[in-house]
Amino acid sequence: MKASTLVLVFGAVLFVLPIPGTFVAGALVLLAGALARWLGS
Repeated sequence: MKASTLVLVFGAVLFVLPIPGTFVAGALVLLAGALARWLGS
């Protein structure tokens, strides 16, 4: 499994957690994972 896929999965988990602050953190992690995948990492 690619590292960018793991980052995307981790970001999605953070995004849906009902803990304050994880919504924004999850969105940023998803963005980083998408950027890594787009750049071919």
